[in-house]
Amino acid sequence: MENKLSKTAQHEDIGWNPGHNVWFIALTVTLATFMEVLDTSVANVALPHIAGGLAAGQDESTWVLTSYLVSNAIVLPLSGWLSSVFGRKRFYMSCVALFTVGSFLCGIAPSLPFLILFRVMQGAGGGGLQPSEQAILADTFPPAKRGMAFAVYGMAVVVAPALGPTIGGWITDNYSWRWIFFINIPIGILSLALTSLLVADPPWLRGRRSAGVKVDYMGFALLALGLGALQVLLDKGEREDWFETHYIVVLAVIAAVCLIAVYFWEMKHRDPMIEVHLLRDRTFLASCVMLFLVGFALYGTTVLLPQLAQTLMGYSAELAGLVLMPGGFALILLLPVVGALLAHYDARALIAFGFFILAISMFWMAHRFDLAIDFKTLVWARIFQSAGLAFLFIPINTAAYAYLPREKNNAASGLINLARNIGGSVGISFVTTELARRAQYHQSVLTTRATLLSPGFRDALQNASRLFLSAGNAAAQHQAFGQIYGMIMRQAGMLAYVDNFWILAVISLVVIPLVLLMKRPPKGTVAAAH
Repeated sequence: MENKLSKTAQHEDIGWNPGHNVWFIALTVTLATFMEVLDTSVANVALPHIAGGLAAGQDESTWVLTSYLVSNAIVLPLSGWLSSVFGRKRFYMSCVALFTVGSFLCGIAPSLPFLILFRVMQGAGGGGLQPSEQAILADTFPPAKRGMAFAVYGMAVVVAPALGPTIGGWITDNYSWRWIFFINIPIGILSLALTSLLVADPPWLRGRRSAGVKVDYMGFALLALGLGALQVLLDKGEREDWFETHYIVVLAVIAAVCLIAVYFWEMKHRDPMIEVHLLRDRTFLASCVMLFLVGFALYGTTVLLPQLAQTLMGYSAELAGLVLMPGGFALILLLPVVGALLAHYDARALIAFGFFILAISMFWMAHRFDLAIDFKTLVWARIFQSAGLAFLFIPINTAAYAYLPREKNNAASGLINLARNIGGSVGISFVTTELARRAQYHQSVLTTRATLLSPGFRDALQNASRLFLSAGNAAAQHQAFGQIYGMIMRQAGMLAYVDNFWILAVISLVVIPLVLLMKRPPKGTVAAAH
């Protein structure tokens, strides 16, 4: 299978011309994708406002996020099959239109159930955008320029989650939460107009389209049920104490059974919705695993850093979002550089370097972060981490297509993006769980030392008591105990964040040997094709 895919991927159909400047096409498809990825994080900081505006509880409002992610995850791996049936340009424009209409409906939603329904619609439209854009770029650009093309795409998929909380916080504070959805409408209309004018399906896709393809209903049902259960499990697990709750156990069983079943079903099906046999190519499989871990680290730290700034440092939502923004700008500067380097260096070396820098940045956070950390240090930590991510996203995406036939680009894009998105969901659930557990552990350790037998504790208690007595507080000692307990809680919280950064650093180092699974670039081709 690997040899067959490798030979097919090296064949170039030089007779096809996209008909327009390829960079105009790249910017056109990136526009809608940036809008869609931004929407995965822009609503996070607006949840309290949404809950208040629609008279809903805080727990209920989280379904605004979950419903979007579930429908998005289901459509992602199906996008290749849907593109082959309906035509990629037609499918892509349908997704943009559905996402835009869904955004408008979300903005005018009169109640939470309607908002959740419209978010499902919005997520279904958004799920087809990223895979379609990647496939369009892979087909539009020759291998030697593919690295730079994915640099443009990387700006949308990696920078947007970093900018989302800041933009969402500013819009919510200054206008209304409804405008975080309304801003998508003009961008969606512009994207539809430009796509209609500039984008065209390549001949090998037009030739493959067939009205006689049978719908794989069983595969779709297994996939939808499995991914839906998995996404809800990851989103609600920590809040429900994981497997101590009956329905979380049921969701875990459903997700495991359905996802295992869909793999074997699709392997044997004549017209599979998901071409899982592509995972037999070890370069593509390694790329999917690596992108899973990139999503794990990216989304995990995107949750950790603003939360640390808000809960321990007292930052506002907007200021916490600003901690992430310079990292986004660093990515904008570095991604084109990495795209250019791919034309001269082996992608595997760049990937190993990227994971190494990512690990060092996490070790640096674990070493430098404490309760006295300032805004500047937080910002530079994110910039340092972004430098590592810049050397990962483009080389991994480029390598994934190196040994696949062109007609498989649509199917491959769906699987790649699904791996990254699921990695992000797992990463968020993991760091949230570890944060709670490690905080409890450190609190128990620190409180055992807070006794009158400890000279340090006695000195702290006496100093705090004198401070409250000087303010005329009769219950000075009780106030002093409360103050010290609050300090212990903050210190335990910071140690829990540090533990998370240590874990992420070790994971980033452990994954480096995976580059050895990737095949060497074929002779006579530049590294950018791999």
